[in-house]
Amino acid sequence: MTNTDEIEDSSAPLIEHLAELRTRLIHCVVAFLVGMIICFTVATPIFNFLTRPLCDVLAERGQDCGLIFISPQEGFFVAIKVSLLGGFILAFPYIGMQMWRFVAPGLYRSEKNAFLPFMVASPFMFLLGASFAFYVVTPLAYDFFLGFQQFGAEGEAVVDGTATAPLSVVFQGSAQEYLNLTIKFIVAFGLCFQLPVLLTLMGKAGLVSAEGLGSVRKYAVVAILVLAALVTPPDVITQIILFVVVYGLYEVSIFLVARVEKKREEQLRADGYYDDEEEADDEIIREEDGK
Repeated sequence: MTNTDEIEDSSAPLIEHLAELRTRLIHCVVAFLVGMIICFTVATPIFNFLTRPLCDVLAERGQDCGLIFISPQEGFFVAIKVSLLGGFILAFPYIGMQMWRFVAPGLYRSEKNAFLPFMVASPFMFLLGASFAFYVVTPLAYDFFLGFQQFGAEGEAVVDGTATAPLSVVFQGSAQEYLNLTIKFIVAFGLCFQLPVLLTLMGKAGLVSAEGLGSVRKYAVVAILVLAALVTPPDVITQIILFVVVYGLYEVSIFLVARVEKKREEQLRADGYYDDEEEADDEIIREEDGK
């Protein structure tokens, strides 16, 4: 009987945590649905805002900005995708708060102070990456793509003795295809801008070190090149921009992890857990091994 009571007592906190997790998830889903409904009511203005990079590029080329629906249901799905993206952005602060309120009771005060800045920095870096993609990368990409248009020259061409109009190949884009590509840019750069947050948090937990990140720099370059090829369309300009940005973020991450390690060392030294003599001996051993 005693063993049964102990098992039931030990399982009670788990049931309570699961119930709380269920409540938090329901709140997150409801917040997302509310944000999605709000964005669905204003889907057209949001979509018009998302088309600004394309319209600006077309205006510079003296062309009218116009997208088409190639299927009857395409307009509905465009509104749904706009609502999904907008609903997630609107609900993200509330979702982050729910995650924090679920995790925070199980953390010590020092852990809360260490983890909270990363919770704040993560959405900020995502918005920074999304803004960079929307205002910088997307116009350059569309300018590159639209450069392959072909405008027929004045006059008539003669083929087999028959006069024909010169060939013109101009942009008549699908609204859904344009939205898919734009969202891909925004999400890809938003996630890539999470790299300093992720690596710094891992450095805070002792999972990575600045020295270790520096030693695998050449492998990181290859991985970033592969990432740039996978998450961007097949144009060199966008891939180069993504590579330069992500590699720069990687170097920033090494600097931030080094600062975290330095602060940890200073704290250990202040608490009396860090021995300078042992550090000097370890350095001598490393130098002798190197020789």
